[in-house]
Amino acid sequence: MNLSTMVSRAATATALAVALGLGSASGVQAAPVTGKVGTAGATGRADDGGWQGEGGLTLNAADNARVDAFAEEARKAERSISPQVRAAARLTSAELVGFDQRLKSPDSLKRKVATSMKEHPGQKVNEALAGINDSVRYTLQWPDGRYTTGVTLASHALSVWGNDSVKWSNTWGRAKGYKAINSAWQAPRSQHRFEVQFHTPAGKHAQEVTHKLYEEQRLPGTSPERARELQEQQDAIFAAVPVPAGADRLSAPVTRRPAPVG
Repeated sequence: MNLSTMVSRAATATALAVALGLGSASGVQAAPVTGKVGTAGATGRADDGGWQGEGGLTLNAADNARVDAFAEEARKAERSISPQVRAAARLTSAELVGFDQRLKSPDSLKRKVATSMKEHPGQKVNEALAGINDSVRYTLQWPDGRYTTGVTLASHALSVWGNDSVKWSNTWGRAKGYKAINSAWQAPRSQHRFEVQFHTPAGKHAQEVTHKLYEEQRLPGTSPERARELQEQQDAIFAAVPVPAGADRLSAPVTRRPAPVG
C-alpha cells in the first residue's frame, strides 16, 4: 500500500470516527484552569486592574483584559479541536501525552505576552497575541519504528479535516539540540491556532529533562558562561536521542482544496 492510499484511508477513517462519535465533544471536558483569572499570588491582578508577574513583568488593565478574553477564546476553541486531535491519535495508535494540560493557563499567557511586549518596545497586545500558537496544545507520541508513518498520517488527517498548517518546525536533522516536530494549525471553525508536537518517547523524555536547564538559560541574570554550559548540557542529552528513519525528511502536508465553482 503506497503512502497516498494510506493518507486517503486515514482521512476517510478520521471522518468516520467523528461521525460515529470517536472522541466526540461529548466525551471531552474542558481543560481545568488552575486558580481564578486575576487572583493574586506570586503573579496576579494589580490594584489598578492590570497584571504583575515575576521579574518586573506587567500588563496594564486594558491589555490584561484582552489576554483574559484570549484565554476564554482558547477555552471555547478547544472544545472543537480536541475531538479531532483525539481521533487522529486513535487512528494512528499514538499516545496523547499530557492531555489534561492542553490549555495554557491565563498566567502563562500573560507572562508570554508581557515578555514579548517588553522585548519589542511599541508592540501592541494584539500583535503579541498573534504570535501565540500554543494557547491550546497537544503532544502525540509514537515508538521510533512507527514515528514517521504516524506523523505523516496524523498530520494529513488534521489537514484534510480543514486545519491549515501555519508552522512546521522539524528539528530531527539538526546536529545539536531539541529533536522533534513542532507544528501549529489554524482550526477551521474557530480560526484559533493550536500546537501539536510530534515526539518519540526518548525525545519527549529529553525535552522534560532539559526544561529546567532551558528555563535557567533564558533568565536575564544568567551569565554568558553559564548559558553556554547549560546549552552544552542540553546538547548532550538530545544527542543521545535516536532519529527515527525518515524523520528528518518529514514536511507539512499540502492540502489541495477544490477550486471554487463559477
